[in-house]
Amino acid sequence: MLVQNLKTSNFQQIIDLVESLSNEDQEQLVSIIQKRLREKQRKELVEAVNESRQAFITGEVKTGTISDLMAELEEE
Repeated sequence: MLVQNLKTSNFQQIIDLVESLSNEDQEQLVSIIQKRLREKQRKELVEAVNESRQAFITGEVKTGTISDLMAELEEE
């Protein structure tokens, strides 16, 4: 609970600091954060694709039809 309160307190301090900025600076900050989030999401997607490709190459991934999948699920 203490950790959560500290996080909330820190988060509120950040919000207060951002609100003290001019509108122009706030807009610029939002733009920067959005760009960084897109870059982070792009990197995460590339990593997931690479992991999936590697799993396919090493045979960790099965291929088949929907019917094959349903039949396998029914077996479990």
